[in-house]
Amino acid sequence: MEILDILRYVAALALVLALIGGAGLAARKWGVPGVTRAVSEKRLSVVETLMIGPRQKLFIVRRDTSEHLIFSGPDGVCLVENIPAAQTRAASPQASAA
Repeated sequence: MEILDILRYVAALALVLALIGGAGLAARKWGVPGVTRAVSEKRLSVVETLMIGPRQKLFIVRRDTSEHLIFSGPDGVCLVENIPAAQTRAASPQASAA
């Protein structure tokens, strides 16, 4: 009787894990928010962050070829400055080394 109970528990665990895996694959296929596909070329990246205070931060975010300076605090988020593509390439250390 004990062996049958153990087999039933193991089979139930395997079924639950299979259902969770199937739900994850379905979420990835049909694009549920929060579950994304891996992309080969990313368009968005955080270049640098700076803590100003205990709850305030500055971010430099690069989108395609332009950069944005963003302030984040407890009251919300504010765009401080847009840096156009021409200035971004001229100021980057990789462009000056080439």
